[in-house]
Amino acid sequence: MAKFLPKIALPKWMGTSYDLVSVWRNVDVVLLIAVFLQSVIGTLTVYSATRQRLINQGFDQYVYVQRQVLFVIVGAVITFIVMAVGHDWIRERAVFWFISTSLLLVLVLVYGAVTRGARLAFDLGPISLQPAELMKVAVLILIAAYTADAAYDKIDYHQFSVSLLILGFPVLLILLQPDLGSATVLVAGVAGVLLMAGAKRRYIALISGLTIVSAVAVALAGVVDRYQLRRIDAFLNQDSTEKDLQQIVLQVRFAKRAVASGGFFGKGYLQGPLTNGAFIPVQFSDFPFSAIGEQFGMIGGFVVLAIFGVILWRLWMISRLARTRFDQLLISGVFSLMLFQIFQNIGMTLGLTPVSGLPLPFISYGGSHLVSSAMLVGLAQSIYMRRLR
Repeated sequence: MAKFLPKIALPKWMGTSYDLVSVWRNVDVVLLIAVFLQSVIGTLTVYSATRQRLINQGFDQYVYVQRQVLFVIVGAVITFIVMAVGHDWIRERAVFWFISTSLLLVLVLVYGAVTRGARLAFDLGPISLQPAELMKVAVLILIAAYTADAAYDKIDYHQFSVSLLILGFPVLLILLQPDLGSATVLVAGVAGVLLMAGAKRRYIALISGLTIVSAVAVALAGVVDRYQLRRIDAFLNQDSTEKDLQQIVLQVRFAKRAVASGGFFGKGYLQGPLTNGAFIPVQFSDFPFSAIGEQFGMIGGFVVLAIFGVILWRLWMISRLARTRFDQLLISGVFSLMLFQIFQNIGMTLGLTPVSGLPLPFISYGGSHLVSSAMLVGLAQSIYMRRLR
């Protein structure tokens, strides 16, 4: 049958041409299906978490969900573009991507829209662009490419120091926005790369320590908005009745109550009183798991966690099947970054971690994080597709 199917003639800069059967056989279908299902769940969650609020304010109830569908489509296109061009082609341009994204991080400090005292994104009208999300991809590729050349499968102190400088520059820029959440997830992703590269554990501890020291220094310098500092205070004092902490404390309290009130089967789609009552601010972007828990109960929450488990399992398996050291290091970074981000977002919903504003991959509302997640999935698929070449 294969001889009757057309060839996909790709340009030379995209690498080898494949026939349709070969392409399909080399795609990790399980990973694609898992990401698709999570994106569908995310779209439904965004609609349920924004519908009643928009109706109450007299706006079109489909505004956010229509944008989310568009973001998912754009993300799907980007995933397949990355799969087509290949991770090796992207690796060769790693320095260019890193410099370009770093420039965007500098520009956003000057021209970015101010939201709650932070300049996180460029305001492009109906959408926004958050450079920190793109930097997650750029820094993983560059550090994986650099450490892949280490001798004896272990990096020495010099290579670690250079990696630290590569990581430190964007982390500092992100802290100046300030965005503590994105800075920590960036460190988590790079830590995964360095651990797989053979870095000593004390090196990883040093990175974590320097990140904490940098965050404290930025806070003492008055760069961090007081609202972000109150997030940590609210986490440490979740039963506080102080007026300054009430907004954050109640936000987390309602999120936990929404998950708990869902019971085993949930209250039904679009039937959650806390979700419909808009008791949880930015639920569609920061606390989507609370909407899932209230409407679909423990079963819905378990399904979401199970799908995330499948995604992480496939990433782990791809790292074991990787053809080169660079491939293995890059996938390790993707795995660590996603694992940390999933844990942090669901953790803050349950009151286990401080509120950070980190999105839940594939589920939270937003274009920038969906694009960066799509790029990471595309890189993973590219590595899997070319593992036998």
